Amino acid sequence: MFSFLKPQKKSFFTAAEEERMVQAIRSAEKQTSGEIRLFIESHCRFMNPMDRALELFAELEMQKTQDRNGVLLYFAMKDHQLALLGDEGIHQKMGQAFWNNEVTNIVSKFKQQEFVDGICGMIKDVGDALTTHFPYQRDDKNELSDEIVFGK
Repeated sequence: MFSFLKPQKKSFFTAAEEERMVQAIRSAEKQTSGEIRLFIESHCRFMNPMDRALELFAELEMQKTQDRNGVLLYFAMKDHQLALLGDEGIHQKMGQAFWNNEVTNIVSKFKQQEFVDGICGMIKDVGDALTTHFPYQRDDKNELSDEIVFGK
């Protein structure tokens, strides 16, 4: 059976850069019960990036976290599109201004060709927000993989 959600190797980043982003996720999640997923693909043609993020959020089953505090960072690298999507538990606590600010910050980094720094910075900021509203508890477990998901 074929699934486009299986990790596929893309050449957007070096192995060291990919590891840096995964470590940023792991570091952010050590302080929170929240979950961060990173989805990267080439194109998001014929679809709004937020609609694509909503589709992926469901396919990755991110809505199944106990506290509904998963966050998806979605990037279509060749189309220069992105979306930041928080589940209802975290979105309500953060408010739209937080998400808008994060998008503004990463677009600024991307314009400077600082892709990995931008993504890692966003992961840290989202992790800090999750920590504030969903601090780590001793019985917390990692509900979603920390690995980068590569799409088409």
